[in-house]
Formats: sequence, C-alpha cells, structure tokens
Amino acid sequence: MNPNQQPGPLPLIRKKIKGAELPAFLQSIRDTGAGVRELLFLCIGTDRSTGDSLGPLVGTMLEEAGYDCVVGTLRRPLDASNMRERLLAEVVPHRASRKIIAIDACLGQASSICSYQVSNQPMEPGKSLGKQLPAVGDFSIAGIVNVDEGQKYAILQSTSLYRVMNMAGEIAAAVTSVFPVEKTSEASLQQDAKGK
Repeated sequence: MNPNQQPGPLPLIRKKIKGAELPAFLQSIRDTGAGVRELLFLCIGTDRSTGDSLGPLVGTMLEEAGYDCVVGTLRRPLDASNMRERLLAEVVPHRASRKIIAIDACLGQASSICSYQVSNQPMEPGKSLGKQLPAVGDFSIAGIVNVDEGQKYAILQSTSLYRVMNMAGEIAAAVTSVFPVEKTSEASLQQDAKGK
C-alpha cells in the first residue's frame, strides 16, 4: 500500500463480548488513529429507569474522571425526549473532528446478560421499543442489561441497579485504560502557574 494512501473502510464488526474484552475492542478504535482528543462519548439513556441508566452512568463516570467529550450523564441524560436537539447542538459541531462512540443499554437472551454487543457501525437507540431515533455513532457498545421478553419497559424498570452499575464501571474502566484522560486540565494549568 502507498504510505500516503488512506486505508479503506473497516470491515463490519458486530459481535457479543464479555467485559474483559472491552479494552481490546476499544484498542481497535485507538488503532484507527483516534486518541482521546478525537473522541466523543455519546452515553444514551435516562436516569428514570434502572435498566436504561447504563449510558448516563457511564457518562457520569467518564465526566468525573476528567473527560470533557461526553454527551449524556445522570445530570443531563441524552434520551428520546431530547436526542435530536442535543445531537444538533452538541454533536454536529464536533462531527468532522471526532469519532463518536455510542453507549446504550439493550435487552437480549438470558445467557447474554452482562455481555456487550459491540460494533464499528452506528446503533439505533430505542429501536426495540419502537422508537424512531437517528442512528448514532461511528462505533457502538450496547450493554445487555436484562432479558428481552414481555413488557420491555417493565423489564428495564425492574433491572438490577447493582448489575447496571457494575456494567457501567466495566465500560468506564475500559475507556480510561485505553484512552487515558490527558492531564492538561485547568487544575494542572493552575499547578503550573503556582510553580512559576
């Protein structure tokens, strides 16, 4: 291959993995040349349903760890009620300069609970609930938080918060290990100023 030639599109990847495999998936994103400054984390869900709080929990954990490229937290969830407006206001302006990793909860088979469906393609949030929302993300992580059967809203409402928090912790830990936050924050600038 010519060194000046750009690589072609990545082959479609869509697979189910365990939490221990999340760093390898994220490393495959890093291997495309994306560093933390070239990423935006789109953490989808609501704080009003335990099962659907996976995305906002991850967003909050990343924000608390010092990431400034997060849309969707417990304080400001990104959900069906505000997605279109927030995508226009907070994502579209960065679209040309950042790769988007979309993170959301989903339902699946009983044997898949606590696994993750990962892809190098966009996800369609709310699709299983009949919502028509835009497909989002260059890459996606869907955490399988409970079984897909019966009344989906009731299942999401009654999903174990302990399980969802553990899964959010797994995702956030994988992100921080592969894409460590760069310590050029205001606090480090203040430290530098004090040292002068």
